[in-house]
Amino acid sequence: MTPNDQTISNESGFAKRLFRYALTAKGTFIAALIMLTIGVAAELAGPFIAKNMIDNHILGIEKPYYETSSKEQAAAYNGKYYKREDRFETGESKGPEVRVLQTGRSFYFINEPVVRSEGERTYQDGTLTISYRNENASYLATKLDTKELFAFYEPEIPGIYRLVQFFLIALVISMITVFARTYWLQSAANRVIQKLRTDVYAHIQRLPVYFFDNLPAGKVVSRVTNDTEAVKDLFVAVLSNFSSGMVYITGVYVALFLLDLKLGLISLFIIPMLITWTVLYRKFATKYNVIIRSRLSEINAIINESIQGMPIIRIFRRQKATKEEFEALNEDYMAHQNKMLNLNSLTTHNLVNVLRNLSFVVILWYFGAGSLDGAGIVSIGVLYAYVDLMGRMFQPITGMVNQLAALDSSIVSAKRVFELMDETGEKVTDGTMPRYAGNVEFKDVSFAYKKDYVLKDISFEAKQGQTVALVGHTGSGKSSIINLLFRFYDPQKGTITIDGQPVTDIPKQWLRQHMGIVLQDPYLFTGTIASNVSLGDARITREQINKALCDVGADRLLAHLPQGFDEPVIEKGSTLSAGQRQLISFARALAFNPAILILDEATANIDTETEALIQDALEVLKKGRTTFIIAHRLSTIRSADQILVLHRGEIVEQGSHDELMEQKGRYFKMYQLQQGGTAVPQVNDNREPVISGAPVNLAGGNV
Repeated sequence: MTPNDQTISNESGFAKRLFRYALTAKGTFIAALIMLTIGVAAELAGPFIAKNMIDNHILGIEKPYYETSSKEQAAAYNGKYYKREDRFETGESKGPEVRVLQTGRSFYFINEPVVRSEGERTYQDGTLTISYRNENASYLATKLDTKELFAFYEPEIPGIYRLVQFFLIALVISMITVFARTYWLQSAANRVIQKLRTDVYAHIQRLPVYFFDNLPAGKVVSRVTNDTEAVKDLFVAVLSNFSSGMVYITGVYVALFLLDLKLGLISLFIIPMLITWTVLYRKFATKYNVIIRSRLSEINAIINESIQGMPIIRIFRRQKATKEEFEALNEDYMAHQNKMLNLNSLTTHNLVNVLRNLSFVVILWYFGAGSLDGAGIVSIGVLYAYVDLMGRMFQPITGMVNQLAALDSSIVSAKRVFELMDETGEKVTDGTMPRYAGNVEFKDVSFAYKKDYVLKDISFEAKQGQTVALVGHTGSGKSSIINLLFRFYDPQKGTITIDGQPVTDIPKQWLRQHMGIVLQDPYLFTGTIASNVSLGDARITREQINKALCDVGADRLLAHLPQGFDEPVIEKGSTLSAGQRQLISFARALAFNPAILILDEATANIDTETEALIQDALEVLKKGRTTFIIAHRLSTIRSADQILVLHRGEIVEQGSHDELMEQKGRYFKMYQLQQGGTAVPQVNDNREPVISGAPVNLAGGNV
């Protein structure tokens, strides 16, 4: 399959998916299309009404008249009555034929039949001469004054009034249908985009955690907001213009064929030109729009990153470098926007002008050639209707061509949205499982994020109610064990079981339902302190929220706030201290009553006084629960039932605090260094600081 074929196949797939979304509001779309069809029919009735008015009434007085004795639908002239030939009843007697012909601005009465009325007319000395090719025909003629002329037009007035009424009715119908079509199309489009955006957001919730490790948050936000908004333009503006345009153009061609078969066939040249132009336009526009949407996504990402890291940018005086990086992206974005602007300027209005001028050439050629040989002569009404219909057809063509940029941008955005939705998400399993006891066992577990293993042959067991502490230098594998426990990732080797059941056999949502975590840097959502404890879970009552906050000692630190536990939380809790945020996070974990609790450096940001406040609450929190503690401050884990010392992905020591201290190994050296006790750093021959002969890393963990 060639790249071009692949592109066509992909676009077909995206179109089908967009069509499936459109079916969610199919009733409204169908109603809008029905209104569109009715409106187009009502609007296109105008040229036919005008043609009828011109040919049958305004210019109808040039048709043959016959003398009659009846006054009905007859014109009075010189004491006699004359009626048009098409108004005689079957079998009604006719008198001599007369004609009324126009020359210049004047009308003349001819009291005899006229062989041919087509041709050049001249009036001189009571004689009207008609010249056609090389033939001349002369007739005695009398000029009609205004009153006499009105006598011939008077029978036409009822018919003209009737046609004006039809035109006004068609105009009202057109106005009503335009309103209904616009309202229903836009409301249906809004409903479709609401569903699309909801589905995208729901899918993001299902994406595995590692997906977000490689994609900046700003780019994800851009796809959920900017790209879905561009897809909305596809349904609101593009679909509206293209659907109405196609129906309108179809209606115009039907009208043209009804008007004159040859004219309809000749006018078909517009369709292939429009299609060819659209294909050529999209060939260049798609290339530009892909870059434009990508740069917009990158701009959102850098803005999001800059806002999140503003303190660091200010402290390290990186404003200029960050600004230059942003300006480079913005400059490239503007450059490709200008390319799109140039492309649109060269194509959109130029295309319409070319097509309009070609249609005028067709008019001149067809009617001019017809007038030369006499074979293709048509009435003034047909000429007017053709010009009117062609003019009306260029209105939707202009609308469609002007929406080509939005069409291509919407398709590119739809691709980006569906590419995100095509990312494999975690399977969602409805229902719940009973609260498990919390007996955790890792057996010969090895795990790698990419190629190199970060965990190697990890084996340990944590019984219900036990506290297991994980210690080690940065990158030793502590957080990776927690990631595997939560099933953010699954190990390549070995098994992890809870109550003897492999975690891979338990749906992820069920597994995490009975787990809780307190992070070193707790995340608070916009809302109140109370809502951040319950996270909007209806199962957690206000009494449970208050009790959880009091149990962790939060009532003492938060009591001074004006609204107490209902104090607003904004921008990740920026108005609260680190200790206050951590206490709220502790209360959150307590309120959800997990079977397995993870404390990831949970006391690292809490001062000594605050830490003393929550130690007792932590003992209550850990009771009956399997607790995993990631800690660098070894003094906080002395009471742990089991301490796992990790080094480069392996468990190098395992036991209680006292057991590990007796071994005088890596844990002993780390603990002595942190306590600043009897072990004093010395320098070995390699100029490395040592304690009892083992080199250590004074920046944190051991080497």
